[in-house]
Amino acid sequence: MSEDPRRLDLGPGEARRAMRLTDICRSPEGARDRQLQRGEAVSAHAARDGWMQVTAGRDGYTGWVLSDDLHKAPATTHRVAVRATHAYPEPNMKTRELASYGFGTELAVVDERHKFFETDAGFVPKAHLRPLDRPFSDPVTVAQLFFGTPYLWGGNSVFGLDCSGITQIACLACGLPCPGDSDMQEAELGQPTEDLRHGDLIFWKGHVAWVVDEQTILHANAHHMAVAYEPLGPAIARIEAQGDGKPTARKRL
Repeated sequence: MSEDPRRLDLGPGEARRAMRLTDICRSPEGARDRQLQRGEAVSAHAARDGWMQVTAGRDGYTGWVLSDDLHKAPATTHRVAVRATHAYPEPNMKTRELASYGFGTELAVVDERHKFFETDAGFVPKAHLRPLDRPFSDPVTVAQLFFGTPYLWGGNSVFGLDCSGITQIACLACGLPCPGDSDMQEAELGQPTEDLRHGDLIFWKGHVAWVVDEQTILHANAHHMAVAYEPLGPAIARIEAQGDGKPTARKRL
């Protein structure tokens, strides 16, 4: 079997972090495969014409990122734990914000004020951050934060997600290792199950959905062009009718 180019073993590289939400592309100037959120760690291996070949620390995913979107930065300590937040130049919500960040963005907290953490990106409301060493317990609850988020092929953030993106971001927030693409997720996540319950995953060829309950799934899909709830039975029938076949696996994490 040929080596999967998404997970090349490139050996040790220079540690860097994403400065902003940025695309992981299959080649310089190539198509987006996945995304890095601000603060995520990578190992940089090669440089070419303003691009760097990197391996993502979260899952070993390999691709090319714009060099200007990476920098050497301190280790992160917290993640944004709400749908979105703002960073301010001082601990005052009435000042003009410096930037907006979505769920899963990683920040380094350097000081604490009454209602704000001072971070390497500015002052962020304390209620919006959660320590990296305090994971969530239910990935479906995390996934539900993204209801209505627009569909984006290769997306990994609140600004746009695809089916494997919402699976990965929910798993990682709960401390569960998770690869980046749905075929790898089907191969590596969980154990097969016949019945379905809250927290299971159901797979089709090239697609994956969270099971909310026995009758309902939540998934980022091109039919709705958004993260949407859908009745399980009609979803299975619709996906088969559009030519994408029957479910290929049901997995319990």
